[in-house]
Amino acid sequence: MPHANKHKHIRIHPEVAAALAKGAPVVALETAVLTHGLPRHAVPTLRDISNLWNETQPAHLALSLAMEQTVRDGGATPATCAVIDGELVIGLTAQELNSLAAHANPMKLSARDLASAMNSAATGGLTVAATLSACAAAEIRVFATGGIGGVHREWNQSLDISADLAALARARVITVCAGAKSILDLPATLEALDSLGVPVIGIQTKHFPCFSSPPDASLSLASSVENATDIAAIARTHWALAHHSGVLAVQACPAAHAIARDEFESWYAETEIAARTHNVKGAAVTPFLLSHLAQLSGGKTLRANVALLLHNARTAAAISTKI
Repeated sequence: MPHANKHKHIRIHPEVAAALAKGAPVVALETAVLTHGLPRHAVPTLRDISNLWNETQPAHLALSLAMEQTVRDGGATPATCAVIDGELVIGLTAQELNSLAAHANPMKLSARDLASAMNSAATGGLTVAATLSACAAAEIRVFATGGIGGVHREWNQSLDISADLAALARARVITVCAGAKSILDLPATLEALDSLGVPVIGIQTKHFPCFSSPPDASLSLASSVENATDIAAIARTHWALAHHSGVLAVQACPAAHAIARDEFESWYAETEIAARTHNVKGAAVTPFLLSHLAQLSGGKTLRANVALLLHNARTAAAISTKI
């Protein structure tokens, strides 16, 4: 049974704590997409993607609320995670979610940043790596995100490899995603996951998904399943074998919103030039790329991002009821 974490800087929402205590389904949700991923203004045109979309709210807040409700509709308790005024909060209140969305300059926190942020009373959104740390603290077993970070293109020149990969290798969590972000070196990312011993299981796909683009036929997966029940069973067996790594459950972006890979690559080439021109580096790279891609694509990449995030939240809720 999950234990209550007693650290003074960690707070678990009573609803989440109660669900964990009785073994009820819980799904963790990240907040880097809220603080650094989506527009901070309303995007009414996304209303057709989901009837949960609030067209009058800023897109970043509308998405977080829609993901939470999607998890609830799937029979699980959402646990949106962030650092608020130095506390690692696992399960934000509505007021905290609104406050984080309105924050003028929230930090983007990876796993390495958590302790420092918590001891300096900072506020920020959590990346995949940091959310996996929150999952470990609360013993949450299922997490929904968009696409994981991974090995960046030209990594052999910069050694730019996301902390998400190491976090996946050390947290006993099922992470549901649409593969890795298309801006990455996907073959190298898949190889790194293999080296780290993280099982990558396709849900209704035998190939690695490319975030907003269809799965890459050249990137075959060692295992694929049809449903949430099978993913839960694999995870239970994986952990029964004393493995300490998580399980990565990958599924394609909904076909109606997927973007052809060649079309995406042409936009990415322009975006990469813009990033170099503006000397964008470090943690600022991904937010810059996503924003610039949304502009170039006339909003197509944003639509795909929202669609796949809600799709992943729905699947994660289903898995959490089986684990």
